[in-house]
Amino acid sequence: MPKSNPIAKTLTPYATSADFCRIFHAEMSGLYLLSLLLTADCDKAEKCFLQSLEDSAGSTSVFKEWARSWARRMIIHNAIRMIDPRPADGLSILNPAPLGTVPNVRAEIAAVVDIPVFERFVFVLSVFEHSSDQDCSLLLNCSRRAVAAGRNSALLRIANLGNFEREEMRVSGP
Repeated sequence: MPKSNPIAKTLTPYATSADFCRIFHAEMSGLYLLSLLLTADCDKAEKCFLQSLEDSAGSTSVFKEWARSWARRMIIHNAIRMIDPRPADGLSILNPAPLGTVPNVRAEIAAVVDIPVFERFVFVLSVFEHSSDQDCSLLLNCSRRAVAAGRNSALLRIANLGNFEREEMRVSGP
């Protein structure tokens, strides 16, 4: 009778729901922050986080080595489904993000949350998540040109915010 290898039975190349639960628990702050930056709303960020945990835990064919990336990808996909960011014609002037829904956050987070929806998604995906223009265009269902324009617009807003704060400090003085 052939001997069975007990180690081979316990090792699986695929992530289990318990693996995803551990990842979401261990990386809760970072995954929630990603949800918050994309949705710009605490309630939506929480729903996005929880839906992503549920979706990830239900995945049966994700390699263990890819589980962390998969969890982040689920956050991104669910945020896109919830918010449905679309490129605007020209530069966005008004911010459609619900103001006041992200109380008591650091200035850096508030600056990102204040970027108009499409530009914010492009900024977070390309700058923070290091997604290529091609990946961003596929995720957001738009052209690479729209992605580049959205990122440039977001970077300009961030730069202008920094210039405004420096100017304000110089005017008010110590």
